[in-house]
Amino acid sequence: MKLPWKFASALAVAFWLAASAAGAEVLQIDSDFDGKLDQWHTLGDDGKLIKIEYDKNGDGKLDQVDTYNGHAQPIEARLDRNFDGKLDQFQFYDADGALLRVEKDQNFSGRADRKEFYDPATGLERIESDENYDGQMDLFQFFSNQGKVTRIEYDKDFNGKVDRWEYYGEGEMLISASFDSNGDEKPDQWQYFLDATVLSKVEFDTNFDGKVDRWEHYGSGHTLERVEIDRNFDGIIDMVQRK
Repeated sequence: MKLPWKFASALAVAFWLAASAAGAEVLQIDSDFDGKLDQWHTLGDDGKLIKIEYDKNGDGKLDQVDTYNGHAQPIEARLDRNFDGKLDQFQFYDADGALLRVEKDQNFSGRADRKEFYDPATGLERIESDENYDGQMDLFQFFSNQGKVTRIEYDKDFNGKVDRWEYYGEGEMLISASFDSNGDEKPDQWQYFLDATVLSKVEFDTNFDGKVDRWEHYGSGHTLERVEIDRNFDGIIDMVQRK
């Protein structure tokens, strides 16, 4: 049987070749010559790699499984990062080995609370996080082709609906933030910033009709300088108050 090139180096170490009940063959390998088997390479009837199982810390328990299913590169990897006997990270790849998605159980509760999504051509696209570990994603980060944050969305009251949006510019500097204050999933307050931290203007939709009807303008030191109001909601400012 001709083995794939991935096994050329493995043949140089001690191993035991066995046949499984399903007819597949398993290479059992002691990769670091410590007298303990720490890798199991399962081959199909055609000699192609099905999966590799690892015991990376030598405790006698599997802590990583890479699935190939006949592909040259893994299409899935499952890991036990804290070696507690439970898988807590899952990685998914396309047929060419490019990373598509990573799911992590960050607090080792048995449930994924962070998901990373990748484009094979441009890299990281989005991260979703469960910040309060209730099983529901409530923080969403979006990235440019250069790996920079462009937008962050929040579910601040953990009801399954986004109620805050932040937009970032060059250098990941905060440009603006918008808020949904009445729970209709539409922004009704907008904040604009200079140099990420200096508030310059706030706009409000006080009657929730989708149109701005109040404008607050700020000067240096976050000082409110002027308020403009559309009192009858006709789209025209009809009151100006200077501070």
